[in-house]
Formats: sequence, C-alpha cells, structure tokens
Amino acid sequence: MPINRQSLKQDGFTGFRALTELDINRIPQKPGIFAVLLPESPGPGSARPQFLAKSTAGIFKKKDPTLKPEALDVEWVDGADVLYVGKAGPGSKGNRGLRRQIQEFVDFGKGKPPGHWDGRLIWQLAAANKLIIAWKELPVDQLAAAEAGYHAAFIADHGRLPYANMVQARVKGA
Repeated sequence: MPINRQSLKQDGFTGFRALTELDINRIPQKPGIFAVLLPESPGPGSARPQFLAKSTAGIFKKKDPTLKPEALDVEWVDGADVLYVGKAGPGSKGNRGLRRQIQEFVDFGKGKPPGHWDGRLIWQLAAANKLIIAWKELPVDQLAAAEAGYHAAFIADHGRLPYANMVQARVKGA
C-alpha cells in the first residue's frame, strides 16, 4: 500500500493541520506516529521545492542543521506527499507523547535547540510553515513496528525513505 495522505487517513491518522494553524493543545498526549506532508498532493511533473540557503532550525550540540541545496535536492522524493514519518514515545517518565514531540519538532524549526535532529531537512524548505502534520495514537508496544512499517512501505513505493527521514526505523530482533 502506498504511503500518502489518502492511505494515512484510511489508516486512522487525524489532525491534518498546517503548521501555522496547529493548536498544540488539540494534539493528544499519548504515544503515536506522526507524519509531515505537503499541503497538496504533488501532481505529475510537479515543481521541485525551493530550498532556503540557511535552515530555520536551531543549532543542536553545536551542529548547524543547514545542508547545501544540492544535498537537499538529492534527498527530495518526486511524487511523494509524505515528507517525514516519526514516532512519539512516552519517554522515561511517561510525560512525552505526540503533543510534546510535535511541539519540540515545531520549536526546532523556529530556531530552538531541542533534540529532534531527525527531520531537520523540513526546516530548509521555503514553505515549511504551510506543511501539514497528522498523527495517530498507538500503544507503546506497537510504535517501533508501526514506524518501521511505514518506512518500509514508503521505500517499497518510492525506492527510498521520505525526504526528511535520515535513518530507517527497524524493529529490534527482526
């Protein structure tokens, strides 16, 4: 099954809010999976995105998240509307989840330095504030397998990971 806006909706993802219209208090606090999508599904021959010369994301552990436009262009996946798939676990104290993970992701894009290094390519897109975020609550014991499954399905469809996923999720022991 291809991983796109329609299949995510059919699979129980909700939200589908533009980053500029995101009300963080409406995002569940439970663990789950979240996805970042283009505002509209790309059509055949759709234009490549405009990349910023400098990322809006914060410096993390003294590392600048900015990549050269040529490197970003290599990562771009033509025809895909899903740009990133990530998970939000409960954390060691049980106080994390989707709301906190998504808030940190958005804050990172605004220049704050939380530890959300994976997904950093999002913040070099000129229209990042128009991107859509969607989520799906899942029990903790299903998170790793779900994230790995979405990554594998995307790779099966496009031959590679989504644009901003730098590391393929895998299930331990599999």
